[in-house]
Formats: sequence, structure tokens, C-alpha cells
Amino acid sequence: MSGSGMGRRKFFQLAIGAGGMAALGYAWQRHSRFGSGGSTLSEIVKAGPALASLTPVTRKSYALGSEIEMTVLHADAEAGRKALDAAFEELETVESVMSVYRPQSQISRLNRDGVCNDPHPYFVACTKAAIDMSRRSNGAFDATVQPLWDLYSAAQKKNALPTATDLDTARKLVDWKKIECSDSSIRLGEKGMSLTYNGIAQGYAADRCADVLKKMGVEHALVNAGEINCIGAKQNSQPWSVGIQHPRKPNAYIAMADLNGLCLATSGDYATTFTPDFLYHHIFDPATGKSPLTFSSASIIAASATDADALTKVFFVGGVELGLKLLDETPKGAALLVYKDGRTFATRNFPFAGC
Repeated sequence: MSGSGMGRRKFFQLAIGAGGMAALGYAWQRHSRFGSGGSTLSEIVKAGPALASLTPVTRKSYALGSEIEMTVLHADAEAGRKALDAAFEELETVESVMSVYRPQSQISRLNRDGVCNDPHPYFVACTKAAIDMSRRSNGAFDATVQPLWDLYSAAQKKNALPTATDLDTARKLVDWKKIECSDSSIRLGEKGMSLTYNGIAQGYAADRCADVLKKMGVEHALVNAGEINCIGAKQNSQPWSVGIQHPRKPNAYIAMADLNGLCLATSGDYATTFTPDFLYHHIFDPATGKSPLTFSSASIIAASATDADALTKVFFVGGVELGLKLLDETPKGAALLVYKDGRTFATRNFPFAGC
């Protein structure tokens, strides 16, 4: 599960005009249990002539520790701008509730006081989603790992790693089962516990913003709120194409994905590191207090960005077998995994661009 820190990650570069994966030079191991998912290209192409006349409107910002970018296609540019106004207002609401970077957010108040009374419905919904993923993953996903982040961050300032004693003390504060959540209050069961939703909030924000755009009449848009949620298609009637960051080459993609109304989330060991060898980073195994050693990145496709976001941590911490089990239960679920040694693994239905 991932902890919280500024500059958390820049996983995605939007490739609105991209159409393939030329010169990537890799070979994929594919998992054969999964069939195809998502809308078919023929379904999207039907709207081709109308799409060509739509005006793109793009806006960028920064929230929840990530760069934000949203692009809307609309027949009326002013209507597109108003839709983006509403989406960014929704993003502001999510951040005011669940950003650990804001001292007065509800999650920050919960971490200070141990209780948040009258929580925002989004806080309740995200907390329940986090608890459910923790239960389903046997604790591989755990939103209470913030004490581990605080410990490693403090040690890094001294050019060191936490001592075994300090690590053991912090680990005792990590236990998702001690989160109490109802519509009227959210409580932490032990003094010193603290939450981070860096492992789920970006996905949740992408879903909320996409919902707002749909309510504003938008039929084609790409939302990057740290994780990706897309609606419809691009102007050329092709699927939205998104580049997935190469975990060891900052200015390169490991792959391109075509998102036909799907969502995409990526977690990587390169996003926030505590050692230059990528062995200690912002994703923590609650059982050990250390970073998992198997993967350098995990990219998950799902019908919701919330699910995709959380599942990236399940793969990192819980491994392939557990990750695939939960992915099999997830609508439109697909995965692309990059191992520390550079090997790759992809489920058969991962929507590689041009495939």
C-alpha cells in the first residue's frame, strides 16, 4: 500500500494523437484466462462524422499530489469550458476532503484527532471502498500505512533508513481492521494511527470528475486525476490512447493503451524513492513495513479508476496470484506488470494500442 508524499508520481502522459506502439521493442507474456473487454472499435467509429466537428477544450492543474489534466470534446467550446469548471470544482471537493497535503482536510483532521464526525459522503464512500479492498486482499491493501511513510520520510532527511526498532513501532500502528466507519463518523482505533488515501483517492477523483462531465452532457473526454478515466473517443473516432511510463526510462513509454470507455491506473517503484536502487519506495507491505521486491510497476485496467488504483497496490504487495484472483472479480479487469528485472506480464485482454 502506498504512503503519501509530495511529488507522488507522474505516471501518465496523454497521447491524444498516438496510434501505436512502434519501436517499443518488448515481448509480452500473456495470461490466457481472460477474454476481451471494453467497447469495440466499430461501436465507437459509428459516431465518426459527428466527432470530427467537436472542439477540444483542455485544462491542467495540480491536486492530490499529482498533475491533473482533463480534455473535453464538445460541439460548443463554451459548454465544454463550463463542464470543465464543474469537473474541477468536483476535484476541489475531493481534495478538500481526502488530501493529506491540506492540513484542514477531513483526512488530516482525522489523523490528528483520531475521529472525524459528520464526514463528507465522499470520505465515507472512499473509506468503505478501502476497507472492502483490505478485506478482499487479506490486508495487502491497507490505508493505515501513513506512519510508515512518516518514518521513512524522516529517516531520508538524515540520509538513512529506519532502524529495526522504529520500524517495529510504526508497524504496530498499521491495521486496517481498526478503522471504524459509519455515515456519521470515521474513527481510528488506536492513538498514533493515520490514514493515507494515496492508494485510492486519485482513482476516486477521476471517477467523480468523469461522472460530473457526463452529467454536464459530455460524451467524449479524458480525465487524468493522477489515474485515468475516459469517456467516448477522440475526434478521429479512435480510442483515447494513453502512454504508460517506463519504470526505468523517465522520458519513455513501456506501452500504449487504447481506452474504450475504460479506466487505467499505474503504480511504480520510481514515483517516490527512499534509496536510489528502487528497493525502498512509497509502496509498503503492511506485514513487513518494507517495500515489496517483485515489481517495478503495475498498470491495471478496470471499469472504475477507484478499483484500478487500489488493485495496483494489491499486485505489488500481494503478488500475482492474489492480484489475478481479484482482477478476475473486477469488471473489465486487465493488467500489465513490469518486474524488477525488466520482464513483463500482461493479461490477454490488456488493450495495447493498435492490437
